[in-house]
Amino acid sequence: MAKFQSAMTHFPRANVNLRSPRVQLNGSVAAAVLDEGGQRARAKLQSISVNGGLLLLQQELSPGDFVEIAFHTRSGAIHGMAEMLSPTGRLKTACLQPFRFIALADDDHRKLRRALESALDRSFLDPVSEDLHTPPGF
Repeated sequence: MAKFQSAMTHFPRANVNLRSPRVQLNGSVAAAVLDEGGQRARAKLQSISVNGGLLLLQQELSPGDFVEIAFHTRSGAIHGMAEMLSPTGRLKTACLQPFRFIALADDDHRKLRRALESALDRSFLDPVSEDLHTPPGF
């Protein structure tokens, strides 16, 4: 396994009562995945949250495998450790497989939160339809 440049100090914990907001990326962000055996895989991020995400991979990884995941955002590069979960779908030449972060450096966690907040703000502020009109009285 490759050595990390910074200590992994942030351990995301899922709140079972509150689901983290997800940003749908639809494969627009490339990700690099390094498994425990040193095998590299290229993937496309389909969605991401502070707790994990969904990858489009050419070959499925074993559920429970620990991997390193790296990808770029407008806030900077994110690099962390993750656990692969069971695939949610299979296509002819690829599979959709979720992962959960198990460790992120504090700086990577800050960059991820900043990127997610920025993306969520943009999608919230983008008009849903050009047909929207200001209600009377505003």
